[in-house]
Amino acid sequence: MKFLHTSDWHLGRAFHRVNLLGAQAAFVDHLVETARAHEVDAVLVAGDVYDRAVPPLPAVDLFDRALHRLAELGVPTVMISGNHDSARRLGVGAGLIDRAGIHLRTDPAGCADPVVLADVHGEVALYGLPYLEPALVKEQFGAGKVSHEAVLGAAMDRIRADLAGRPPGTRSVVLAHAFVTGGQASDSERDITVGGVEAVPAAVFDGVDYAALGHLHGCQTINERVRYSGSPLAYSFSEADHRKTMWLIELDAEGAIAAAERIDTPVPRPLGRLRGRLDDLLGDPAHTVHEASWVEAVLTDPVRPDDPMGRLSARFPHTLSLGFDPEGREQGTGASYAQRLKGRSDQEIAEDFVAHVRGGGADEAERAVLQGAFDDVRVNDSRQETHR
Repeated sequence: MKFLHTSDWHLGRAFHRVNLLGAQAAFVDHLVETARAHEVDAVLVAGDVYDRAVPPLPAVDLFDRALHRLAELGVPTVMISGNHDSARRLGVGAGLIDRAGIHLRTDPAGCADPVVLADVHGEVALYGLPYLEPALVKEQFGAGKVSHEAVLGAAMDRIRADLAGRPPGTRSVVLAHAFVTGGQASDSERDITVGGVEAVPAAVFDGVDYAALGHLHGCQTINERVRYSGSPLAYSFSEADHRKTMWLIELDAEGAIAAAERIDTPVPRPLGRLRGRLDDLLGDPAHTVHEASWVEAVLTDPVRPDDPMGRLSARFPHTLSLGFDPEGREQGTGASYAQRLKGRSDQEIAEDFVAHVRGGGADEAERAVLQGAFDDVRVNDSRQETHR
């Protein structure tokens, strides 16, 4: 059985104020054509369909068109909600849409209720496991503690129990949205840390033939049976070296991975990351390749040059980000606020603030209080979204 695995569409998201809706529409065209050309048996979408809980109307319209086109193609589609999605909004009408072959799995309670497809070798059970906010589903799943590993493990126990009751030889696929140990993150994924821990071991997915993951934006293989498709478009300059693709996965009669092929997605414009003195960037022929790219430039001139953006844009008309890191600057001083925060978690930023205000860092008890506060805010936000 052949699957097309994708995730993290983030419909409605912009790239440094550049509207990406046209590029996202081109991806949907490509997705539908790829599903048709390769005669796939199902399309798997592993969460973060939208970029935010209340998406803009053009993004909703694009999603609607994508569902209609997949339904018209006759290709079953299994889709889960991610941490960016509003599970309740995405799941509206799921029961009716299900009849058209579009299977939205947004309710954690239904994680062990698979979509069952069949081929000449027998049945394949596809389980949709939406993003699980640990504090909200701990009691529902009887998890031992509030952690991603505990709730995912409990959900997978339900899936394995259902699978054990099915005919011998039933193959299995699970869609999940999580940060799995060994995965490489980028700057554009939203932090899902709980209690200081966000990653779960790949072993949590033991017992199924393939785990189609979403959340991380780089296409990557955790192991032969556990893979991220990555996002179809770049959503930050940290993804400049990513090759954006979908996975074309084929299971054999025994459930082994018979083939795994990366299918490239359309690139609206390449990304370029430039660093150096302004005159060098403007004169170096090696940078000709980036004249049509979206560019992030960091200038290292000891003195800030006049009209740097105007001069850069004359050669690189699609420059979107300009930073300064003067040569010879004392380490740790002069960086912009955004640069100082880049790559740091909310917890680390709060601890830095404590140290700055009183001249000494937070002790272990204070760090625990800060982490608890961040967890409470995240849970309260999720609850408010659930009840809207």
